Amino acid sequence: MNEIENKNIVILEISNLKKSFGEINVLDGFNLTLHKGENIVVLGKSGSGKSVLIKCLVGLLKPDSGKIKIFNKDINNQSAIELDKIRSKIGFLFQSNALYDSMTVKENLEFPLRRHWIKINQLEIDKMILQALYDVGLTHTLNMMPIELSGGMRKRIAIARTLILKPEIILYDEPTTGLDPITGKEIIKLMIEIKNKYNTGSLIISHDMNCVKLASDKVAVLIDGKCFAFGNYQELKLNTNPLVKQFFE
Repeated sequence: MNEIENKNIVILEISNLKKSFGEINVLDGFNLTLHKGENIVVLGKSGSGKSVLIKCLVGLLKPDSGKIKIFNKDINNQSAIELDKIRSKIGFLFQSNALYDSMTVKENLEFPLRRHWIKINQLEIDKMILQALYDVGLTHTLNMMPIELSGGMRKRIAIARTLILKPEIILYDEPTTGLDPITGKEIIKLMIEIKNKYNTGSLIISHDMNCVKLASDKVAVLIDGKCFAFGNYQELKLNTNPLVKQFFE
């Protein structure tokens, strides 16, 4: 499937999303459309609502109003079984990696396979684990514990676990936070390789401008709970609005 065809396939659509906590409006009519094979970075200050947005997308928070359509299905109008099937096509990379310290790398990667509705045997599970580790360049870590891995390696294992179910959408929550600049660039390169290899669409929450510049096809600037500005990196870098310009100076 070529790039032009990808642009016509909407896999995530957020319409007029609102979420408040008391009198504080965190999301106030946020709109965004993600297409297959596209990386969109959501850029905003700390406390602007980036994490709230991603939590709404995975169902950890329920929005006050608005719609979230994934694969053309409104996630608020699905049965538990249908919602689980939709979630099986979404990979989520936690900012903290969220690896289980008491489990080996193999056991960490097995965990999502055993939690979902998909029925597969151990031989298939082993093949999927090795493929995911191959994709991140860490097949030798199969029986290692998370404590034995460097920060960059733990991030790669977390990405491997995200890839294990071959998701069509990947949600990255601050994927380069806590990494040194060189390791951060390696993770960004890996994210791009994954998009190109598996034709995934990704929503990347980040305030790392290196990540924004290198990993994004488009950038959504989150200000006052809205998608205040949208475009590619160069377009937004030339934006003269001071609220947008502050990110690119």
